[in-house]
Amino acid sequence: MRERVDPLVQVEQVDFVSVPTRDAARAVGWYRDVLGLPVSEYTDAEVEAPGLTLSFWSPEEQGEAFVANENGIALRVADVEAAFEEVRAAGAEVIGIEDSGVCHMGFVKDPDGNVVILHRRYKARERA
Repeated sequence: MRERVDPLVQVEQVDFVSVPTRDAARAVGWYRDVLGLPVSEYTDAEVEAPGLTLSFWSPEEQGEAFVANENGIALRVADVEAAFEEVRAAGAEVIGIEDSGVCHMGFVKDPDGNVVILHRRYKARERA
């Protein structure tokens, strides 16, 4: 049993995730055209997923080294295999599909090498 600790910070939700890129316009275009995510109404360097904004930033413009996110951002889809094949047909780099025993996952890369995981859980989560 985990001990409950009163948090110092009260997090309400995740507002956005930063995605490194070398070309924000290209990144937005890929996420819009390949994954079907709408461009933000507020800035042309973001796309919207249900409940989450993906915000593209160029670390090199701020003197930082560019490093692609190899851990991945998991986006829930209705059918992993169908979504994976659609992304492959659009010319994206695909890595492969896995079944973890609780979910299906299709691993692809965006034009900057960031991993995107097309994800669908099929088994209920169990409490630790």
